[in-house]
Amino acid sequence: MYNIALFGAGRIGEIHAVNIHRHNETLLYSIIDPYMEGANELAQRYNAKVQLTEEAIADPNIHAVLIASATDTHADLIEMAANAKKDILCEKPIHLDMDRVKKCLEIVKKNNVSLLVGFNRRHDPHFQKMRELIKKGEIGQLESLLMISRDPLPPTADYVKVSGGMLRDMTIHDFDMVRFIMEEEPISIYAKGSNLISSDIELAGDIDTAVVVMKFPSGAIATISNSRRSGYGYDQRIEVHGAKGLLTATNIKEDSIEQWNQNGCITSQPEHFFQQRYQAAYKAEWDHFVDVIAARVVPICNGYDAKQTLFLANNAMESLITGTEIQLSL
Repeated sequence: MYNIALFGAGRIGEIHAVNIHRHNETLLYSIIDPYMEGANELAQRYNAKVQLTEEAIADPNIHAVLIASATDTHADLIEMAANAKKDILCEKPIHLDMDRVKKCLEIVKKNNVSLLVGFNRRHDPHFQKMRELIKKGEIGQLESLLMISRDPLPPTADYVKVSGGMLRDMTIHDFDMVRFIMEEEPISIYAKGSNLISSDIELAGDIDTAVVVMKFPSGAIATISNSRRSGYGYDQRIEVHGAKGLLTATNIKEDSIEQWNQNGCITSQPEHFFQQRYQAAYKAEWDHFVDVIAARVVPICNGYDAKQTLFLANNAMESLITGTEIQLSL
């Protein structure tokens, strides 16, 4: 049985707590969060301890940590856990500064611990099946990819100010999925953005609507379409076109009922948000991390993947600001 320390008792922490608790090889050993009321509530629910950061890091009974705390704490906690020889699952991003990410990864490597970065969509069973079919050659050489990701509601301006911006906060998931599916590194990137939804987001210095185009050494092109607002639910779709055919991953709906009549068809909306849409992915992600702790597999999304994804987000930001296509040298 592996004892797990969970950093962060917010909405992401709660999702992970469920999966840690129900896995037959892991025990939710302790909760660490400066908001003590939330930490105590989660600890009571799962009969776990409440610890301070230094106490948890020094505790020899803890085998691994799950970092689901505020973004600006991630790198420090990764380094502390690595120096304490504990395996790590950390929610994205490691940090918003590339130099800080590189320093952090050096410490992970030096201590020879495992780091799984929580780009949860890699674990979605539908996207994984799509990738398997591509690897089998079912649609031949890839020619284009279209990825659509639209949130149901925009975040608050306060969140936007500390998020690193839409391209580093939201689109970064899509950058990771493009790399995961294409299995190529892009050679150029071009981004355009607008403010169509929220004046508060514009005043905070960010965009709420974006399109990003990337070209790959093979000649294939990937397009990402993002919006901070979708009036019909959490829109998550992928279309991959190849020389021999097409693969699509459509939205997962709240239910599969279709009502047909003389006026046409009525169906349910897509799942409301990421907690519902990616419930299976979060579970599979934890299952994978347990296998990582047990040395049965290596992380499917490691520090290098996180670094490359931030690299793409940063260059997309440069393209957005300059209005030019950025040539990439990875």
